[in-house]
Amino acid sequence: MAKSCSCNDFNRAQLLRRGAAVAGKGLPSIEPGMPLPAGTGMDRRTFLLASAGTALSVYGASMLSPRNFEEGIAAAAAAAPKQPVLVSIFMEGGWDALSVLAPLGAIAKEKEKEEQHRYEALRPQIAAALIKAQEEAGGGQPFTEDETLMWHPQAKGLAQLHQEGKVSVFPAIGYDPPDESHFTSRHYWEVGELDTETRTGWMGRYLDLAGDPGNPLQGLSLDYDLAPALASAKMPVAAISSPSDYNFWAYGLSDPLAEPTLDTFGQLGALAAPSPAYAQARAASLDSSIIRQKMAPFVEHEGKPAFQSPVPYPTQGGEFPQRLAALAQMLDSGLPIKCASLNAVGGYDTHSDEANTLSTNLGQTVESVLAFQRDLEARKLADRVLIGLWSEFGRRPEENGSGTDHGAAGVAFLIGTQAAGKMVGEFPGLQKLDENENLINTSDYRAMYSALLAQWFQTEAGLVIPGAGTGVAGPGPFGEVPQLIKS
Repeated sequence: MAKSCSCNDFNRAQLLRRGAAVAGKGLPSIEPGMPLPAGTGMDRRTFLLASAGTALSVYGASMLSPRNFEEGIAAAAAAAPKQPVLVSIFMEGGWDALSVLAPLGAIAKEKEKEEQHRYEALRPQIAAALIKAQEEAGGGQPFTEDETLMWHPQAKGLAQLHQEGKVSVFPAIGYDPPDESHFTSRHYWEVGELDTETRTGWMGRYLDLAGDPGNPLQGLSLDYDLAPALASAKMPVAAISSPSDYNFWAYGLSDPLAEPTLDTFGQLGALAAPSPAYAQARAASLDSSIIRQKMAPFVEHEGKPAFQSPVPYPTQGGEFPQRLAALAQMLDSGLPIKCASLNAVGGYDTHSDEANTLSTNLGQTVESVLAFQRDLEARKLADRVLIGLWSEFGRRPEENGSGTDHGAAGVAFLIGTQAAGKMVGEFPGLQKLDENENLINTSDYRAMYSALLAQWFQTEAGLVIPGAGTGVAGPGPFGEVPQLIKS
């Protein structure tokens, strides 16, 4: 019998993560067995507060001097101007794989008809809404690698990039045994193993191996909190809520005096200090000045961005498209970013009103991701950037009325000009489900991580993912390690 699911743990998870990201504030209470987020207890230094209340926070940098910080960023940028970059985008809440790629095959072969009939039987309301949306969009767009599947109309940007050979699709990705808790499953994906005690993220452990002690921008979370997947043990990483709002403000200070005054403020920080208290104050002023200079190209002035993107970005989707536009500019400016993390538009915990909620959030997310990819291509950066879209799990095949409950296998995408552009693992179909009536996974997320580490970052996967071995393509401890990068 399928397990019942509740989202109370998801709400507690959000509270816990926000508490864990702020040093010294303590943690909200949680139920026994719920894992602490990766990165809990990491030291944090806030370098600068903007007028809008945004800040850049550097984690794991308690031993880092301001001058080393400034020099470390410059040295890292000079050492690896073509450093491969991974941009991780999290679809929070467990997005519905069976709507993003729905078994509503357009070609009337026997297999497709069987799957469509089964889909409509399991999901009468959701299937009807999806078929109607396809008709209104001028007809469904088939997934060319498996004619059983049709793209959601609001995923047309992904379909377009897939046709161009720039998207690798995981139609049923997960792990065994699956856990339907938002908090636990997300934790597993973040740390790269099925261990609730792990306190470092998988990208953070990669940075511990390949990172620079003076470069906190190597792991950049474009969010108010540090993404747990970036939590490291040794190397500094950072979180910034909104680069476009990142400015330095002082009461009564405006142009033309603001710039020279703030420059002088920063210079004071480099002077010798007669006492520890003065040293701390001057270090803070120097830190603030350095970050102010680094962020200057991305700060809005009178409501207008300080940079011009070569492609238009969506006007809907909140801060998400703005953050992607700023990230493209940061990469183009030579900032030494290796791993970046963002949260997608909205939430995907669609227990009710799934047709409308999923369509809105999916459409705005995919439209922004498509603009980001076109931006990278226009800037000639696309060959060194991969974009990953993932969620903690998929949804249950059987609807609960107007929505779906927590499931197991989900869908993930790897996007970029260097992505192999091939399906990884077959779609398992709806004729046979697991013991909890969920979709069976045909690929393991740890195999995907192993492939990214070995093939994209040129790092032995076993040094990051416990038990992974080398991570080269072929059989591995988590099933087949796919070839994700074009040879």
